[in-house]
Amino acid sequence: MTLLERHDTNAVAHLTLNAPEKLNALSDGMLAALQEQFDTLQGDATTRAVVIKGAGKAFCAGHDLKEMTAGRQAEDGERAYFKDLFDRCATMMTSIRALPQPVIAQVHGIATAAGCQLVASCDMAVAAQGTKFGVNGVNIGLFCSTPMVALTRNIPRKHAFEMLTTGQFIPAERAEALGLVNRVVAPDQLDEAAQDLAETVAAKLGAAVRIGKEAFYTQVEMTLDDAYDYTGDVMVQNMLYRDTVEGIAAFLEKRPPIWPQ
Repeated sequence: MTLLERHDTNAVAHLTLNAPEKLNALSDGMLAALQEQFDTLQGDATTRAVVIKGAGKAFCAGHDLKEMTAGRQAEDGERAYFKDLFDRCATMMTSIRALPQPVIAQVHGIATAAGCQLVASCDMAVAAQGTKFGVNGVNIGLFCSTPMVALTRNIPRKHAFEMLTTGQFIPAERAEALGLVNRVVAPDQLDEAAQDLAETVAAKLGAAVRIGKEAFYTQVEMTLDDAYDYTGDVMVQNMLYRDTVEGIAAFLEKRPPIWPQ
């Protein structure tokens, strides 16, 4: 069985976590498979958007606890094993931000602990009604410290802290209100909603979206004045693109732009 399946439709890469019997846990193999795909997508000029989803009844239940327990017997010692595991997970999560393509989480069932972290690490998210989100490691004595990094960059601090310290789940509608997901749809509309969003993004000028995604994450960590200085330079660079000149001309002439496919 392939742990991570990929199929492409209309310049959109669909990555499906395919370990439904483990609720698509982020095992060593799953982390490696995701990282391999992200490394490939980094240089893929034909893919304009990415959708990540899960097979079976859940999106992702976080780390593989059975595998983590076995890791305590690792030859290099349990401390080295866990440090390596969480380093690899962090690298995979931050690779999403580094991708030139916008990444959309298509979420159903549950997204817990590192699974919730994966949703928060994506650029956008669409969830099915009935989906539950949680950073519930505290319930088993393991505070979700690494999932906390992505979560606190998505939702207000007090709400994030409540989730982290109570281990309680929130429904999809609450996740939308807090900003963890962009929209909530009926379960039978989830595939279509995620594809529509991805295709909308994929239809834009790829070079503009690429420079914009990088600028988005860079400026948000700057002071106001530095952000304006930086994004002003980005706008200048973008204005000089030949395809941007075509896009502006097409708008003024009331016609579709002729951009490379």
